[in-house]
Amino acid sequence: MRYVALGLLAASSAFAAPAMAQDVNPNFTGPRVGVVAGYDAVRPGSSEDSDIDGDDQTVDGFLYGVDVGYDFAVSGAVLGLEAELTDSTGKVKADRSDPNYFGYGRVSPGRDIYVGVRAGVLATPQTLVYAKAGYTNAKLNVVGYNGNVDVDRNYELDGYRVGAGVEQAIGTNTYAKLEYRYSNYSSADFRFGDGSTTDSFDVDTDRHQVLVGVGMRF
Repeated sequence: MRYVALGLLAASSAFAAPAMAQDVNPNFTGPRVGVVAGYDAVRPGSSEDSDIDGDDQTVDGFLYGVDVGYDFAVSGAVLGLEAELTDSTGKVKADRSDPNYFGYGRVSPGRDIYVGVRAGVLATPQTLVYAKAGYTNAKLNVVGYNGNVDVDRNYELDGYRVGAGVEQAIGTNTYAKLEYRYSNYSSADFRFGDGSTTDSFDVDTDRHQVLVGVGMRF
């Protein structure tokens, strides 16, 4: 009987530990879904940028999309998995006769898929400060010009993203956040209209984003 009692005590402790950890950050744990919007800037990386003063090759636009995630408490910190799908209104405004502009041609950013992790700590009982990192796959819609005709194609870029943000709990299941992210894309596939692709090739493209988001937890 003593061993049974000890076993039950050990089992109850094992179940109680996650519950206690969960209680550390009750407003910042569990599944979540939200919408995001903000500023989006895509430009050549340092190996492609002309670095000439006044030669602004940045494609500015409005970022919008949705994100989902799951956060859990670990020893007073918050760890999470997240995914995001966004698009952008940015467009290159340039002379199409210059095929070297932006390193690709005439460009407008398309959909962007992100999958990653984040980790944070509570600055106040209702405020989470966090950092994030992960993989991003972005699409660039390209109009090339050979002097006679336009050729409409797209690139799919692979790279990494890092960022940081502040999330504010609003009640028990609603939140708002402010976030900055930097992405760098180092490889690409050129995708033709029939869906076929070339082999991967190297690129150097930077992306800076500042966004706000709101969401709900379940």
